[in-house]
Amino acid sequence: MTNRDYYEILGLDKGASAEQIKAAYRKLALQYHPDRNPDDPSAEERFKEAAEAYDVLSNPDKRARYDRFGKEGMGGFGGGAQGFSNINDIFSAFGDIFGSSVFGNMFNGSQGGKRSRGEAGADLRVRMKLTLEEISTGVEKTIKLRHYVQCSDCKGQGTPDASGWVQCTQCHGSGEVRQVTRSVFGQFVNIGPCANCGGTGEVLRTPCVTCSGDGRVEGESSVSVTIPAGVRTGNYLTVTGKGHSGRRGGPAGDIRVEIIEEEHEVFVRDEDDVHMDLTVSFPTATLGAELEVPTLEGSSVITIEPGTQPGTKLRMKGKGIQHLQSRGRGDQYVHINVYVPTSLTAAEKKQVQDLQSSEHFTPPDQRSHRSFFDKVKEAFS
Repeated sequence: MTNRDYYEILGLDKGASAEQIKAAYRKLALQYHPDRNPDDPSAEERFKEAAEAYDVLSNPDKRARYDRFGKEGMGGFGGGAQGFSNINDIFSAFGDIFGSSVFGNMFNGSQGGKRSRGEAGADLRVRMKLTLEEISTGVEKTIKLRHYVQCSDCKGQGTPDASGWVQCTQCHGSGEVRQVTRSVFGQFVNIGPCANCGGTGEVLRTPCVTCSGDGRVEGESSVSVTIPAGVRTGNYLTVTGKGHSGRRGGPAGDIRVEIIEEEHEVFVRDEDDVHMDLTVSFPTATLGAELEVPTLEGSSVITIEPGTQPGTKLRMKGKGIQHLQSRGRGDQYVHINVYVPTSLTAAEKKQVQDLQSSEHFTPPDQRSHRSFFDKVKEAFS
């Protein structure tokens, strides 16, 4: 996984179009292909680096997350690209933007030849809902899946007998057939996959009774997934090799776990900070108190100072969400509201009316006006 900026790798600015991204990647891939640079050990790394950048920037969803959050907002929670382990991974992922003639002619490759009898399994997509409490500290979840699993009777090979696969009689094990055509321009040879064996060079003679030669059956399994702290809606992680099993010994697909953050009944998230409303009584706001309030990790005591005004925002340092892949936590902010009663008894009304004439219960900006009218009243009495 590269640490360089993806736009910098491709030599583009953030406003680059999809066609510009595609053209820039194609240019770098051709320039740094290892077959063109056999004496340069860094060429393959540059080739993979360009593929990683293209993987993110060519996908609108990935690009939007990268532009907003950087690599912390990408899949796997550390980068977002596929993390290609070898050149073949890149060819299979992006070979379509070059065309078979480029790889076949320029790099002495071939799109033909004998194929593997196994087929890769499909990926699975799982939407995982998490509470803010789980996101705050990270959590381990167990996912129950119903998918294709390897046939236990034939160990995924499609036949319980080692001699169950025999050489194709049409292509004699090559996986290819050649057709020669003649015209006024000369002789042409067309090479294609053998239709009888599907290009594998082998045909199944004794298929497994359990899976009918497929090498897999429908089944259930459980997968444990560790979710790091600080994730958010739209983040995803990949569990490699736990998706649908491949046919006839092919590699299993992956599981893509997409994070969905559930709405909280108390807290509202703002990046890694959380906010909550706290309504206190008029006496509490006036006299002050110590109150117990909820946090993402239990409860904690907060101090309401005497004379606290409505709309006051109190900070509880380090009581928010743990930062994704870095030390430290966000904060919790408590927004103070003051409760005003809507119905009073006669005795309570009398108490409030007595307080109304007190100087300390009169807003400061109204005290001077009140003093003036009191003097006028006294002068005419």
